Amino acid sequence: MHIPPNWGTFAVLIVSFLVFWFIFSRLFFRPFLNLLAEREKRFRSLSDRTEQLLKEARSADEAREQRLNATRREALEHREAERRRIEAEAAQMLEAAKADARASLEAARTRIEGELKAAERELDQMGRTLAAELAERVLGRPLNGGGTSH
Repeated sequence: MHIPPNWGTFAVLIVSFLVFWFIFSRLFFRPFLNLLAEREKRFRSLSDRTEQLLKEARSADEAREQRLNATRREALEHREAERRRIEAEAAQMLEAAKADARASLEAARTRIEGELKAAERELDQMGRTLAAELAERVLGRPLNGGGTSH
């Protein structure tokens, strides 16, 4: 290199640099930069779409969980109502069985009391008859009134 530089060579280098810059800019740099910009835009779009899908998934999970909780609550309420209904039916059946048992006991008691009174009357009658017969045998004669008095 010479000092001062050769201005002709310097001008040719500057012009050739500008021509190559223009050509490379059109053929390589701009398409590459456009490609990078498009790629970044797609990444942002995909990132936004991913965020949106995640939010939708979270809200769908929350809605599903709420429906599941509501279904569980309804099933529990239904089971509890059914249990109460069955307990009430069992209590009614138990009361009906107790009432039947009381009625059977009362009927048996009444029947036994009637049989006891009839047996008492019969024993009383037999006792009087035996007493009259015994008195007739001891006295050796019939009693007045024919032996049957009440």
